[in-house]
Amino acid sequence: MLANPSDQSDASSRPQQPERRFTAPSSFDAGSTQQIDPPADPATEVIGPAGAAAAAAPTEPIRSQKPVGPQVIPPRNQPDPPERERRSWGWVIAVALVIAALAAVAILGTVLLTRDSVGRASQEDLVRQTIQTFDTAIQNGDLAILRSITCGSKRDSYVNYDEQAWADTHRRVAAAKQYPVVASIDEIVINGDHAEANVTSFMAYDPQVRSTRSFDLQFRDDQWKICQAPG
Repeated sequence: MLANPSDQSDASSRPQQPERRFTAPSSFDAGSTQQIDPPADPATEVIGPAGAAAAAAPTEPIRSQKPVGPQVIPPRNQPDPPERERRSWGWVIAVALVIAALAAVAILGTVLLTRDSVGRASQEDLVRQTIQTFDTAIQNGDLAILRSITCGSKRDSYVNYDEQAWADTHRRVAAAKQYPVVASIDEIVINGDHAEANVTSFMAYDPQVRSTRSFDLQFRDDQWKICQAPG
């Protein structure tokens, strides 16, 4: 069955009645049914932008803070080392210093003694060499050598000799073996630029007869020279 269009329009034009809700009867009902209205929606609150609120808020001046200097943190109190340990280290250091000082003195003394002994030994060798050179020059009749290694009156005697006369004299002496020969150099004593040497000598013609004689030397012209010799 088709509905009449007029009926539909009448139904839509009529005001709608509120919906009624019915509950089951209970002892609280007073015999009548109450209509419960739905709760009303809360009012809408308009929230402004955060920037506007911040701009509207009163500004408070920022207080300047005083600069804070560095703080000194006191060191922790450490316990002192035991008295026995400090005393033992003190003894060790003292002993080490004494040993070092003794070692330095020993080394210095050794160096000085060695230098003195080496210098004395070298000078004695030079004195010995001069005496041996003189002995050889006497045996060979080398007048130039005798003049170069003598000093004082001894040198004057060789300088005043005529070379030809010296050659003739040496020829006769050598033939007769009347010249001295140094057998050994026994003792040398050096005192600054002066030296004295004791030697054992003999005449060439009689080697069995020996005697002790002495040479007197002086250090001149960077060498030891004989200033007095046994005749």
